[in-house]
Amino acid sequence: MTSPPFPRESGGPESQETAPVTPGLLRAQENIWGSRAAEMAAIFMVGDGLIGLLQPRRHVDLWKDEALGTEKLVKPFVDQPGRRRLYAVVQIAAGLALAARQKR
Repeated sequence: MTSPPFPRESGGPESQETAPVTPGLLRAQENIWGSRAAEMAAIFMVGDGLIGLLQPRRHVDLWKDEALGTEKLVKPFVDQPGRRRLYAVVQIAAGLALAARQKR
């Protein structure tokens, strides 16, 4: 008598053969968190871009003082709503491109 191609669960006489795992399925499950993180980043980029596009002064003012280090990031946009709007368009486009690259 030959042994089965796959080990049996629990080893008892009424045990069931385990199904082989498809390697592609494992890769998809392993990569899901990377895809979720990329999707979250895309959502953040689009949302932040929309707010920056529609309310550039208010949005920059919110982050220019006592904001845990973001003061340096928004400094180029202080009193420059046109510059912030241009950045917002780029930010939205990049967020949409990132989301479009996600396979799942």
